[in-house]
Amino acid sequence: MKSLEELRAIREKMQGQVGLRAEDHAHTRVVVGMATCGIASGARPVLNTLSRLVQEKGLTGKVAVTQTGCIGLCQYEPIVEVMEPGKPKITYIKMDSEKAAEVVERHLIGGHIVEEYTLASADIK
Repeated sequence: MKSLEELRAIREKMQGQVGLRAEDHAHTRVVVGMATCGIASGARPVLNTLSRLVQEKGLTGKVAVTQTGCIGLCQYEPIVEVMEPGKPKITYIKMDSEKAAEVVERHLIGGHIVEEYTLASADIK
């Protein structure tokens, strides 16, 4: 059993993370596909990395990280969609924690789409 102090500290920490996942359409939304296929492909570490880095980099006032169910492109999981107000949605495919960190740095902070990780870069026939 945890002490009351420890439980309060855990609650405060988790409330900050829950706030990261709140949806606000005036901010950039980062959505991770967390259906069975996404989870099986490694989406949970991607979601955790994105949530942690958004918090660590001080982006919580501008970026909301959330999850969704099936996006419908199972062969490209884990999938991360970035939706910025007034811009087309960017779909990143076959993500992992390292790629997610790069998307945070280059796209969310730097403003440059990481083209090589996007659905548009896939060789779809």
